[in-house]
Amino acid sequence: MTPDLLWLVGFTVKMALAGVLLTLPFGILLGLWLARTRWPGRSVVETLATLPLVLPPTVVGLLLLEIFGRNRPLGRFLYERFDLSIAFTWRAVVIASAVVAFPLLVRTVRAAFEGVDPRLPALARTLGRGPLHVFFTVTLPLAARGILAGAILAFSRALGEFGATIMVAGNIPGETQTMSLAIFQLVSIGRDPEAYRLAFVSVVVAFIAIWLSERLVRRSRAQFLEAS
Repeated sequence: MTPDLLWLVGFTVKMALAGVLLTLPFGILLGLWLARTRWPGRSVVETLATLPLVLPPTVVGLLLLEIFGRNRPLGRFLYERFDLSIAFTWRAVVIASAVVAFPLLVRTVRAAFEGVDPRLPALARTLGRGPLHVFFTVTLPLAARGILAGAILAFSRALGEFGATIMVAGNIPGETQTMSLAIFQLVSIGRDPEAYRLAFVSVVVAFIAIWLSERLVRRSRAQFLEAS
């Protein structure tokens, strides 16, 4: 692998990891809330959380550009107050990755919490443990394998993100260009052999991530069936 290719792969992996880490706390909280609540508005919240999964990625990117563009209220505020630019920087790549991966994370995390026997946290509460203590010592450890599977699945989705990224971050070599964007550019200029090599690397990385996620999900299901 050439140094440029190594940098590209490393940059893409780092951006995908950063996107997952950024969205993980929110995904865990929302997944837990969806698994435990029966509030009538729950379906609306769940639909809104799923929207980035079904919307065209370019629409997601356009919305992000409307939010974080330097001439938009939030983007202007961040730039003028904190000298922080979002659009067309690596930060936009992270945000785009986080947004498109969020629905997969939430759905998997919700299923993980639904697989936790509610009698176990309730039993811990009867022993005088507080809700936070019960969550971190009982609920979270029991759901951890499913949460990790969701994080890996979200990571694999973030790896292949294209539409939202190119809208809000652009395709700037050495700054915002990911593997998906590089493949598009290489094909556009007729450098198909390099595009195929990069595509192969993308397939290998995504395959490993999905394989790990599936193994973790199967183990979580097996653990749930044993507990039942």
